Amino acid sequence: MRFPASGIIPSGGCGGGRPGALLEPVSTGEEGGTPMGGSVEAGRGGQGRKLRAFDRRLLGRAAVARRTLDVCVAAGLAAALLLLAQMTLLAAAFPGWYTTMFSGFYLAFLLLLVALIAREVSFEFRGKRDSPRWRRAWDAATTYGSLLAPLLIGVALGNLLHGVPIGADQEYAGGLIDLLNPYSLFCGVTLVLLCLLHGASYLALKTDGQVRDRALRAGRRLGPVAAAAVVGFAVWTQATAGSGSLPSLPMVVAVLAALTAAWQVGRDRDGLAFAATAVTMAAVVVSIFVALYPRVMVSTLGSANDLTVTNTSSAPYALKVMTVAAAVLVPVVLAYQGWTYYVFRRRVGGAGTTADAAGPAGRAR
Repeated sequence: MRFPASGIIPSGGCGGGRPGALLEPVSTGEEGGTPMGGSVEAGRGGQGRKLRAFDRRLLGRAAVARRTLDVCVAAGLAAALLLLAQMTLLAAAFPGWYTTMFSGFYLAFLLLLVALIAREVSFEFRGKRDSPRWRRAWDAATTYGSLLAPLLIGVALGNLLHGVPIGADQEYAGGLIDLLNPYSLFCGVTLVLLCLLHGASYLALKTDGQVRDRALRAGRRLGPVAAAAVVGFAVWTQATAGSGSLPSLPMVVAVLAALTAAWQVGRDRDGLAFAATAVTMAAVVVSIFVALYPRVMVSTLGSANDLTVTNTSSAPYALKVMTVAAAVLVPVVLAYQGWTYYVFRRRVGGAGTTADAAGPAGRAR
């Protein structure tokens, strides 16, 4: 199931900086209006009629979803900032690891960058033209960009533990095909499933009416599949790491949280399901690094070529500086993340939003 992308603010931004604008009713598409709040001139003839019909078909299902996705993007900007901060800290604290990983995973990270840019740009440009084809194109950019990003991140994380060709000079000695091994691809698929379940639980938490019902149905279908993927990930990671029969604490937390999310989604426990999926994703990532430690990147050319926290780190003074910088900057980014969730804490839907936005087409359903 795919929710159409957001785009209800045609001039860009989140309602001109007013968070409440995301919750205001929009035109229903009747009398020449569009769900973008604009109008279709009668002189456009058949094209105008097609556009009005297209908008009315979408209104009942998508108007509130678009608002909710705008909220998700506004809150997700802090997550992107946190990712950028992490990459900066990595480059300064572990330059050897940074250079080897980014040179070896260059094409994958380039595709990740393109996916993230296409996703963010799609929210801005979707409402720039009154054309169904234009909107479908940007919807596709949102959908595929959102799917490709966690897939590539999961593949990259999986390769850290699975191992890639690294020479004695800490240089990557392989190609793109070396990154496409079964374990790493499974890690990518697992992360995609968790992100889908996380998104469904967030939509159920933030919306009412038809959109929430559809999100709950999607969550009920995705929950067992995602939980099974996490269990398979735990078993495969344990075997790949070769760290004995007892799983690590983060791995146990990941499995229990995934099972909790699959059980609670669709049972009117939206907050618990959302929290459980967030914990699952964090625990999955942490479990990979716990299995790696003290290594940070495994070499398939021999354990002597493995990258570790010792042979890739900066000088002690640089590490002290980065520790202070992290202690100052990370709480600021996390505080901003929490602030965005607080600003957009209201549930999208109810009187004046769902019904009004749905219009005659939505109420007919």
